[in-house]
Amino acid sequence: MEGTAIHDLETPAVLIDLDVVEVNIQHAQSLFDDLGIGFRPHIKTHKLPFLAELQMKQGAIGIAAQKVSEAEVFVAAGFTDILLCFNLLSPAKIARVRTMTDQAHMTVVVDNLDVVRALSGGMAGAAVPLDVLVECDTGMGRCGVQSPEDAADLALAISAAPGLRFAGLMTDPAPGAAARVQAFLAAARDLCIAAVGSCDVISGGGTPSLMDAGLSPILTEYRAGTYIYNDRSLVERGACTLADCALTVLATVVSRPTATRAILDSGSKSLTSDLLGLDGYGTILGYLQARIMGLSEEHGNVDLTDCIQRPVVGQKVQIVPNHACPVSNLVDRVVFHRSGVVLREADVAARGCVT
Repeated sequence: MEGTAIHDLETPAVLIDLDVVEVNIQHAQSLFDDLGIGFRPHIKTHKLPFLAELQMKQGAIGIAAQKVSEAEVFVAAGFTDILLCFNLLSPAKIARVRTMTDQAHMTVVVDNLDVVRALSGGMAGAAVPLDVLVECDTGMGRCGVQSPEDAADLALAISAAPGLRFAGLMTDPAPGAAARVQAFLAAARDLCIAAVGSCDVISGGGTPSLMDAGLSPILTEYRAGTYIYNDRSLVERGACTLADCALTVLATVVSRPTATRAILDSGSKSLTSDLLGLDGYGTILGYLQARIMGLSEEHGNVDLTDCIQRPVVGQKVQIVPNHACPVSNLVDRVVFHRSGVVLREADVAARGCVT
């Protein structure tokens, strides 16, 4: 496969432009180096130890993972500082985290007392307590305590729980909410220090808000995942351009049922059905006016009405998907290339790691 032109590959195929990846890694790391904030890339986007190694070599302080099984893949690959950004209740999952603490510094998050109790039960008798961050909802509306006072109360509970150590605060902020993040976390930090005497880590995150990280100087570290690839949703937000998108899906036009419609061999199993508020399911490079208006499992239905030039049957096209992260979890392997020439194929090591 090495040396093959990407348009000679069988389709559908997920392509990764390594030149773009390297630039994206360098730009993000430089931003946080200049800000004096630790950068902790989230590996749920790429799921590849190879790319996490590139991120670490550029200066990342560690990695973030979303699920225990993802973390296990990366611990086995030699990574030694992992933040697991998910409430853990299952005794079996907590036991797996405890096992990983023999090889890596593990940090977990909580936003309620039930999780604190579950973690404490699972870490009972551990020689070294497990670091725990209190997750704060600063506007995203997912997990997280709802006020700085709630954060301090939970910090106090963590500090009193055997096997645990309160290590700080964490948030997954809404885009454009830097001022709210700063106000919430500053208040929570001060209350936590008053309650338990310390608040070492304050972790923010999110690729859409990456360029605004400096507006929340309270942060000691920042997490981002999608930035390494970027995608159509970020282009539409103005966070990047199509030229910054490293992941594309190579597809073949297998039918032209009408003059204004094309059918691709890439459907929901290749492109993801995530819309994220967008019109259509991806951007076709070279045919920016085309609209991928519908997906079945194996087919993409493309409206070509607004296109002056239209692809023909047998033609291969590259698609920037709406959301890169799910695409990584849809395929066993991705193809790395530079300037359209294949470098190698790589197994997606943490594909399917959803537990």
